[in-house]
Order: sequence, then structure tokens, then C-alpha cells
Amino acid sequence: MSLSPFSGEQIVQVTNPDPFAKPVLRSPVLHTPLWMISIAQLARLAYKLLRLMFRHPVITLMLGALCASWWRFGWPGPVALTMALCAGSVLWWQRWPDSWSARVAEPMRGRYRLWHYKRQWAALMTVSRLTIGYHGRILVPALDAVTSTGYVDRLSVRMVPGQSAEDFAGRTGNLAHGLKAQLCRIRTASPGRVTVELVIHDALAQVIPALPVPQHPDLHAIEVGRREDGQPWTVRPHGSHLLIAGSTGAGKASLLWGIIRGLLPAVRAGTARILGADPKLMELAYGRALFDAFGRYEADPDRITGMLEDTVTEMQARAGQLAGHHREHHPSREHPFTALFVDEVAFLTAYQADRKLRDRTLAALATLTTQGRAVGYSVIAALQDPRKDVLTIRNLFPDRIAMRLDEPEQVDMVLGDGARDRGALADQIPADPALGAGMAYVRLEADPDPVRVRAAWVSDQDITAMCRQYVTGPAWPMPAEVMT
Repeated sequence: MSLSPFSGEQIVQVTNPDPFAKPVLRSPVLHTPLWMISIAQLARLAYKLLRLMFRHPVITLMLGALCASWWRFGWPGPVALTMALCAGSVLWWQRWPDSWSARVAEPMRGRYRLWHYKRQWAALMTVSRLTIGYHGRILVPALDAVTSTGYVDRLSVRMVPGQSAEDFAGRTGNLAHGLKAQLCRIRTASPGRVTVELVIHDALAQVIPALPVPQHPDLHAIEVGRREDGQPWTVRPHGSHLLIAGSTGAGKASLLWGIIRGLLPAVRAGTARILGADPKLMELAYGRALFDAFGRYEADPDRITGMLEDTVTEMQARAGQLAGHHREHHPSREHPFTALFVDEVAFLTAYQADRKLRDRTLAALATLTTQGRAVGYSVIAALQDPRKDVLTIRNLFPDRIAMRLDEPEQVDMVLGDGARDRGALADQIPADPALGAGMAYVRLEADPDPVRVRAAWVSDQDITAMCRQYVTGPAWPMPAEVMT
């Protein structure tokens, strides 16, 4: 063995009878003093403790308070402090459940679900073929965070560079079964990230009874049912137009009446008005008294077209009054918000025999949907057949709802291209009313990703009660021609 003073390396000649053997080069061994190792380890430990304290300030304060109470009062101190914390938590939970859920329950549930999913994450990604091999390494998408509502878990996943949301969308079945979820959908969160949305417990399994009439309705957010994450489902009649498509028995009538139910306080106050076009003489006719008292109701196709053209004239007159004074409509008794409900719009635009009447109806609807939002007019239309030749102006409805449909292709017809690939399985909604009536997928103007919802069921008794409560005078009881 010889030590080279120039290279800092030890050149070791392994015992070998071959005189031409090459020397073996080895790095020198340097022994670090124990005191340096101790300082480095203590510094590393202090850094981890400080990081833990800043990441979990509430737990740190609680432990600090327990230790301080023990040092000051002995064992009664931590006991009294623990009882006070428990009592305060119960009071918080009872008095302010929404705040408790947002600040305590959901973060704790999310941390537990994150730990639960991480145990099997690498194996699931490998079996689902979502890992990528690169230079002898296996790159696995990273699971960063989980938010949980109790019904739906949303997993924030950082993809491997080069992956796309379509790679995960093609493996939703693998992810759903692997993570023990009922449904799985993929949402694009941000560049390089996707949100894996898992339905753990179905909040829409049971029929939802009619919701109470709000005392102070928000015309931009009327509650009509429940979303699959357990949150209220709201629709926006003011400032938008709504298209509802669904087969017979899908629950379109309940959704229409749910919106009317939410508008009733504003209607009675005079800041809103409802118009009804009911060519089938079935869905809206049962509550005709409400339309007769607070707006207008028509069932004959010729009279419906006349009502639509009258509404266009009113809308254009209002636009002339507001031009140069207001950019947005604010409901008032002078200029009330006007909601036009059209049941089975396909009959008016495609099926009725009079072609001139069809053209007039379509022209009036096109004018209302293109010019009505800014001046407080909204069209809420329902139909069974969503084909383009049935309703050529369906793209003029910013917000769309797909209830139970007969064919997979119809989903994209209603919600837009690619909606079914993003999880809107409206063609798979059960036909049994107890299981699927009122269930739908919603695509809003501001969010292309569909959301699964269920509308509350407004029964005939609920409609009758609404008429008796809000209609007085000769408009009630129901007209004889409707009763027959």
C-alpha cells in the first residue's frame, strides 16, 4: 500500500501473482469526530420539531397548554383543561355545525383518508399501469392531499411529467375498484395535476322530499335538490337560461316545480314573474293558478307563440328603457325578473304540423335566449329528445341538465362533447322511480365538468299546498278546464 501525496487517494495493490495486474483505486477513509455527528443530528432533530410545530400549530398549542397546566396545577390542571376543551368542542359542533365541519371534521377526515389511500397507492398505480419507467427507475404519480365530505373523497394527484388527465380517465374503473369506491371521475385541477373524485357513500340513494320555500330567495342560487357530495344543489335562473333533457319519468316536472317553488316569495313580492307554456296540458296545468295569479299560462300552440312574441316585445321595450343606465338587471316591482317555463319544447319547435308556427316559436325563443339575460328574462325549457334537428338553439342555453337518457350519444348532445367521458353517465341512471327519478348530471357555463345531482320531489300535494298558500281570490280553486 502506498499513499499518493498528490491525488489524495490510496493506491492499493491487491496480492496477485500476475505482475501486470492493474492497481485497485480506493477513496481514503476519513473518520468524522463524534461531537460533529452529535451536533448535526441535534440540528436535524430541532429542524424536524420546528417544522412539525409550524405544520400543526393547534396540536402544538394544546400540548403546550397541557404541559403548562401540569407544571402549574399538577394532575388536576390537564384534567380540567381537557374537560373544558371537550365541552367547547361539543358546543361548537351543536351551535355552528357548518363551521365545525369545515374547520375540524373535514380536515381530520381528509388526513385519515390520505393515510388510508397512501398505504396502497404505489401498488394501485403499478397494477393500473399509471407508473412510468425511466432510466431504470419507476416513476409513480404522487398523492398529495385528500379532501373528504363524508360522501365524496377528492384526491389531489401530481402526475408524472408526460402524463395527461386522459391517462387517468381511461383507468377510472381500476381506480374505483382498487379504492373501494362506487364511482370514480377525473377532474383537471391545474397543469400537472388531476383530481380523482371518488363517490364513497351515495348521498342521492334516497328520494329527497320537497324542500321548504325559502323566506329570502336568491335568484342566482335557488336550492332545488342535493349534490352527490352532500351539499345543496342550486340553479341560477336569473342571468342564465336552463335546458333540461330527460326521458319520460326522469323527473323533469319536479325540477321545474322546484324552481317555481324557490321563486314564490319573490313572485308574491312582485319582483319576479312566471310564465308557463304547457303544450301537453299536464305538467304545469296542475298549478295553473300560480301562473294565472303571477304571470301567464298558455297551452294552445298558437297562443303559446303569441305569449312568446309578447314577451319578446316586452323584453325589447325594457332593454330600450335600461340602455345607457344599467349594465345588469336588478329585480324590482317596476322591472321584475321574468322566468319563462316551457315544457316539452320539442313539440313547439319540431313536432307541431304548422311550419310557420314552428318558425315563429323558434325565432321568439332564439331572441329571448340571446338577448334576455341582461334585462332579466330567463328561459327554462324541458324536452325529451335532445337531437339537434329537434332544438337547433340548444347551444344558446348556458346551463344544461341531463336527466335519464336513452342512449349514450345523447349525453354529449345535451352536455357537450366529451361530457360522458368526463363521468356524465346519464344513460345509466336507473329507470326505477325510487332509484333514479330526479337524478341528473349538470354542466354549468362556468365549469365544463359535469356534477351528479338529484332534484327534490315536488308532489301533487306540495303543488296544491303552494297554490293554497300563495294564491288568493278567484285564481283558486283550479280552473275547470284543467281539472277535466
